[in-house]
Amino acid sequence: MNSLFRRKLITEARPEHQLARTLSWPHLVALGVGSIVGTGILTLIGVGADRAGPAVLLSFVVAGAICACAALCYAEMATMIPASGSAYTYSYAVLGESIAWVVGWSLILEYSLVVSTVAVGWSGYAVGFLGGLGINLPEWLTHGPEMAGWWQVARWGINLPAVFIIAVVAGLLTLGTHESARINTGLVVLKIVTLALFVFVALPHFDAANLHPFAPYGYASAAGAGGVKYGMMGAAAIIFFAFYGFDAISTAAEEAKNPERDLAIGIVGSMVACTLIYMIVAAAAVGAVHFQVFGKSAEPLALILRSLGQPKVATVVAAAAAIALPTVILGFLYGQSRIFLVMARDGFLPPALARISTRGTPARITAVTAIFVGIFAALVPLDVIASLANAGTLCAFIAVAACVLVLRRRDPAARRPFRTPLAWIVAPGAILGCLYLFTSLQKVTQISFLLWNAFGLLVYFAYGRARAVL
Repeated sequence: MNSLFRRKLITEARPEHQLARTLSWPHLVALGVGSIVGTGILTLIGVGADRAGPAVLLSFVVAGAICACAALCYAEMATMIPASGSAYTYSYAVLGESIAWVVGWSLILEYSLVVSTVAVGWSGYAVGFLGGLGINLPEWLTHGPEMAGWWQVARWGINLPAVFIIAVVAGLLTLGTHESARINTGLVVLKIVTLALFVFVALPHFDAANLHPFAPYGYASAAGAGGVKYGMMGAAAIIFFAFYGFDAISTAAEEAKNPERDLAIGIVGSMVACTLIYMIVAAAAVGAVHFQVFGKSAEPLALILRSLGQPKVATVVAAAAAIALPTVILGFLYGQSRIFLVMARDGFLPPALARISTRGTPARITAVTAIFVGIFAALVPLDVIASLANAGTLCAFIAVAACVLVLRRRDPAARRPFRTPLAWIVAPGAILGCLYLFTSLQKVTQISFLLWNAFGLLVYFAYGRARAVL
């Protein structure tokens, strides 16, 4: 039984598996902001407002506080173990193999669904943009299958634009990490300028009357129709999606020029920047119009601007969002390919996938990751299972916080280039907060997450465990 919890000694990768160190801390901050600021603030603020009313402002605070605790734990583990693989690698080194497998399997779920969801969202913007130019694609080429039940297909189709953007981003990552980081930084700047434009236009229309009643559905998580959780905490469990993305930074450990310094700056810096951005944008949105106006909109910021009589600005914001959304795909596709890379090194996936190209990038695993995610984006209806990404992330955050506590007890004298402040408060806060958010997710999400990991354990015992390379 002890072999289920055998721990891996993290060492330098073999030459054929080594990645090129090309990223400095500004690249990592941009990678984090690019991964975090995306569909979360551009679309989920509407979902959150629909479930919490103006109390969505507190939902952002709660989700941000929990993510901040997790980010501090990530910063300590990333600088102690500057190796690719994020929470999977930390769990393998500290908690043991079987737990690491569950965490890695959960991260596969998280990253796949995030990339697929964002790609499908980008597809909607792109199709609308092309329609405005008079180019109308057949509907069966722009939407995946629609289900009439669990097994009955109501309409067949394939989301070709979603597959296209995934292929473009994967090709960019294959060209080189440094080149990808430079383009990502430019798009992140565009995204921040877009949100600043929204705030500049909306904030002068702030009306305190729009904040009443502040919490029409209460503060706790309460079940509504169709299993939807309402209330401030119910919204926080969904808005949580808007904050994570900093864990993609920890997957860049082997490509950071000075990982002991750069990783901590990248993780904590991107979280601080994004929390400030979110709070300002959310306050401007909720104060400008009543939450019921934009609560059910797929493009809430653009709708708010149109409600304020600014259709041209709304068009600019929508277009800029479509241009900048691929930064989220880039950040998460980058992170997932690195996690797959490390799992291949460890024998859980075919070792041949871990080979590095002459450009210093894992071209094979990036291509396989793109195909895997592209199938999701093209064919899988994501309206219900998208929240599964939150469940996978919560699992990873709990594991990283647990690693911090275990190492503080097991090896208190170990060198820690970054130390989590008040670790015995911050790490338990991350664990308890994530557990509470998990209970605030819909039942179908919780059950599906458990089924996914049950299937994952079957794969582990049937294939991975016997081939694991310590």
